[in-house]
Amino acid sequence: MKTTLNLNDVLLTQAKAHAVQQHISLTRLIEEGLQLRLRTPRRSSSPLVRLPVHHGKGGLTLGLDGLSNKALLAAAEEE
Repeated sequence: MKTTLNLNDVLLTQAKAHAVQQHISLTRLIEEGLQLRLRTPRRSSSPLVRLPVHHGKGGLTLGLDGLSNKALLAAAEEE
């Protein structure tokens, strides 16, 4: 299948040179790169961070609608 790609000029130049060195076509190099990327599970670039969770009592004031931005803003302005 034919498709059009917009690639960074420097990246394309490097890819063409690499393809020549490997004695393969640019198309084959791109196919191999896509296959590798799709086959390898993506790893997170940053470690998971545990966020602190408050388990104390509390909550919204009785009668305050927590689903209403207008009600929450009004309550915040009263304090």
